[in-house]
Amino acid sequence: MIPGGGQPNMQQLLQQAQKMQQELAQAQEELARTEVDGQAGGGLVKATVNGSGELRSLVIDPKAVDPEDTETLADLVVAAVQAANENAQQLQQQKLGPLAQGLGGGMPGLPF
Repeated sequence: MIPGGGQPNMQQLLQQAQKMQQELAQAQEELARTEVDGQAGGGLVKATVNGSGELRSLVIDPKAVDPEDTETLADLVVAAVQAANENAQQLQQQKLGPLAQGLGGGMPGLPF
């Protein structure tokens, strides 16, 4: 209930919602452009993902390549990609968390 018995200004509420939607879209675009890294094996394998978690590049040091042990290399690749994705999720929370809170809590489809 609004003090004085007045009705909420629907136009103002719609403008606020539209502004938040624009800010969210802007933050999502910025995340898609931002790249974060993860590594494994002391830097033998490095993965780069964008802020949305999309794998952008993978660098494998030749020292990590052993034709007799491709399993270890595969494990290093997985670990590097996972580390990069964890960093991307932290970035998402930093960028989108305050916007989601402004919308009344967590948003469907987002990891927080």
